[in-house]
Amino acid sequence: MFEQFTLGVEEEYQIVDPATRELRSHISVMMDEGSVLLGEHVKQEMHQSVVEVGTGICKNVAEARADVVKLRRIVSDLARKNGLGIAAAATHPLSDWAQQDITEAPRYHALVEDLQDIARGNLIFGLHVHVGIENNDQAIELFNQARYFLPHILALSCSSPFWVGRNTGLKSYRCSVFKRFPRTGIPDAFESYSLFDRYVKTLIETECIDNGKKIWWDLRPHPFFSTIEFRVCDIPTSVDTTIAITALIQALVAKLYTLRTQNMQFREYPRALIEENKWRASRYGLDGKMIDFGKNKEVHTKDLIHELVQFVDDVLDPLGSRAEVEHIYRILDQGTDADRQLEVFKESGGDVKAVVDHILAQTMVGVPERVEMPLH
Repeated sequence: MFEQFTLGVEEEYQIVDPATRELRSHISVMMDEGSVLLGEHVKQEMHQSVVEVGTGICKNVAEARADVVKLRRIVSDLARKNGLGIAAAATHPLSDWAQQDITEAPRYHALVEDLQDIARGNLIFGLHVHVGIENNDQAIELFNQARYFLPHILALSCSSPFWVGRNTGLKSYRCSVFKRFPRTGIPDAFESYSLFDRYVKTLIETECIDNGKKIWWDLRPHPFFSTIEFRVCDIPTSVDTTIAITALIQALVAKLYTLRTQNMQFREYPRALIEENKWRASRYGLDGKMIDFGKNKEVHTKDLIHELVQFVDDVLDPLGSRAEVEHIYRILDQGTDADRQLEVFKESGGDVKAVVDHILAQTMVGVPERVEMPLH
């Protein structure tokens, strides 16, 4: 029943000089060997200090974990050959975007020409999770319903409290940076896939975009793959958190699909209401409250996420992901990656470089020294 819900996981890492703790513009050098080892599974991004990796098409969470671990190890080894490291956090705690080199590629030069400093300043790092759905009409229905849960997922992933050396006061400052881009944030619902397709074609025909990948919503039906792509997350620092969130996303889609087969569905809410919860998640992470729109009242965010995990409970065993999703409880107990960064900052007497050291170390926790290829 759930075989169609394959997974693809994309992570964006920082390339960091462990001596200075600053970002290093180095992806072009890494790509020379990285492309040979990983092919299409490694990509350069607009900033030379960013490296993006993507798993193969994984039939379950176990395969996704295996690929994520392999990719972290291989990319880390590539960086280490040049005295560098990789770090998984959604913003770099101290580097300035204005000092970063832009990748020499027509695609990125066109983006900078179009968006100017909005593009140059987009020095952020995310986790994207694709869930396979074969039928477009089913995909748009599940997309419409899953939008409600995007703030819950964001709250679990927060890892960007710092920006250019300052504590911003937000748990996910990445959201504030990225919202300056057009076509971002919580998407509207669409009555049918044909109406969504018409929307994309209208943007292309009127030269707003050249393809559907320039729609950067927090959740989107992918323009080229048979997936819906969750893009709301900060990149988690630990592999365990990445996989827990990936498993929760897959379980959510499977649960909503199960309701559909029983002639039921989760209620759809307007974008503007969901955006209120997204702001709360980016500001407070797990420590605040969000609005339960069914009850029309504020509820502690942790309580809402407990409810979400319980909501998907009956699909976990068929998916084989119970242990991974139950890691969510540990995140609720111990806090997010943003919380840990802030703890290090406080314990070090406000030393942002200590935060970078922490991220570098934690990025490779649980990643073995050697891995075997290929990816799934």
